[in-house]
Amino acid sequence: MQVYSMQSKIKSLTESIVNTFVGMCISFIVQVLIYPILNIEVSINENIIITFVFTIVSILRSYIIRRIFNKL
Repeated sequence: MQVYSMQSKIKSLTESIVNTFVGMCISFIVQVLIYPILNIEVSINENIIITFVFTIVSILRSYIIRRIFNKL
């Protein structure tokens, strides 16, 4: 019989940030490759802003979902 312990809020947040940071790096690279193929003109600075905004949203989403599942 396995006993599962709940993850602390700090561990949930840390996992969320690490997971999202990796996703952010992949997303940035994919955007740099895909935007020109789709003829979407975005500067590197604009691409960084787009990636940053979606990263913040992703961290919050991941953290909230993790906390909900921990309570269930």
